[in-house]
Amino acid sequence: MTVSVSYRLGFDGFGYIPGAPANRGVQDWLLALEWVRDNIRAFGGDPDQVTLAGQSAGGGAVLTLLTLPRAQGLFRRVAALSGVPADIPEDHARAVSERVAARLGVPATRDGFASVSEADVFAAQGAPLADLPTSGIERLRALGTFAAATMLYGPVVDGDLVATTVPDGIAAGVGADAALLVGSTRDEFTRSLAAIRDDLDPRRAVRALDVLGVPAPRHAAVLAAIGPETTTTIAGRVIADTLFRVPLLEIAERRGDGPTWMYDFAWRSPVSGYALHCLDLPFFFDALAEPNVARVAGPTPPQELADEMHGALVAFVTGGDPGWEPTGRDALAVRTFDVGATTGDPTALARALSDRPALAQTR
Repeated sequence: MTVSVSYRLGFDGFGYIPGAPANRGVQDWLLALEWVRDNIRAFGGDPDQVTLAGQSAGGGAVLTLLTLPRAQGLFRRVAALSGVPADIPEDHARAVSERVAARLGVPATRDGFASVSEADVFAAQGAPLADLPTSGIERLRALGTFAAATMLYGPVVDGDLVATTVPDGIAAGVGADAALLVGSTRDEFTRSLAAIRDDLDPRRAVRALDVLGVPAPRHAAVLAAIGPETTTTIAGRVIADTLFRVPLLEIAERRGDGPTWMYDFAWRSPVSGYALHCLDLPFFFDALAEPNVARVAGPTPPQELADEMHGALVAFVTGGDPGWEPTGRDALAVRTFDVGATTGDPTALARALSDRPALAQTR
């Protein structure tokens, strides 16, 4: 049984408004989970066997819920697919609110925001990747800045409902008993480089690393972790691991020997040539026959990969174990999903970017 949760987004859900309830989107999540606890038996469900699952922004949402004190007891398992925490410091949320108010020409107060239409607020809230430069190096620099920056909107660490950041909550042991499945695709953000693919000189990978802010002493380790790839692929993977795999690796490390499974989706679509953001979804949900899947995965995506991934997800939802070794305090167990053999350590790039030492690898 699946329950899909709708919640307030953007400024409406997470904008800082003095005098208004904070973290309205988070409160929507909690109300939905409490409804499931109180009502799901009437639909044939079991409130003691709830798995939270989300992808991208939804993946970040379920990681917040994993460490939210008020959410404890409302779920047993968490699957965060290509999702990372979006912990927003309160002063950052306040600054974003003031910028939105300035665009609207109103005070950054409850009455000020109430004096304009919802459509006007929506238009003024801003978009993280809007108006990217079109030239190669400048676009690459802007994407690197985005990857390292705090998001505009997300759960605000207010010391109340959201008492602490996700990594700090995990380190404190909140949600430690819940089974956790986390992972990402190899080329999450390479799509953002498609417009400048021809502008990135394949002989200038080191220059791309400089533009992305990778310290020179780490260049050799980063390039060795990626292997012989084009400059576009190298740049895309650095952005992807900065945004996704580095924080997910930190989460796995902080959970220690808590029940945690990591995956790596590496299958390259014949359409794009990459394992892009969202490409894993039709495999996890065994939906390769859906009409629009061919646009991103080609006319004959491998059904055997969907069988394997869907089976792993079902096993996790029903029994809390997707079928491979969990990662632990002293070893990293990462399951790579691909067709045929995939070479390389899926965490090597993230460790090179974050200057983490290698741990024993298991498969």
